[in-house]
Amino acid sequence: MTQTRDRTVVAPAVLLTIARLSALAVEGVTGMAAVPGGVNRHFTRGTGDGVQIEVDDNSICAKLYLVVSAMADMKAVARAVQAEVGRAYQDMVGMVVRGVSVSIEDVDYD
Repeated sequence: MTQTRDRTVVAPAVLLTIARLSALAVEGVTGMAAVPGGVNRHFTRGTGDGVQIEVDDNSICAKLYLVVSAMADMKAVARAVQAEVGRAYQDMVGMVVRGVSVSIEDVDYD
């Protein structure tokens, strides 16, 4: 008897959305910044709306580029984003999280 291995594939756009929405849900995050890299970022797969991802088998590494409120404790916000995005990937799609890097690219004074 031959066994088949069922497989579920999650589209990269879904993984980007999970990270973006999880980050925006953290108090103190006011928006997503552009992913650095000039013109080349438009041709990089796994990039969108302030998020870059690298997927390898069942593991993921995410880089987030944020705009944070000037009134927020930026270190605490960054740690909360790391925890929330990591939890979301584990709970929603069951992926092993290799890392979540946060870069605060701008400060919102409004």
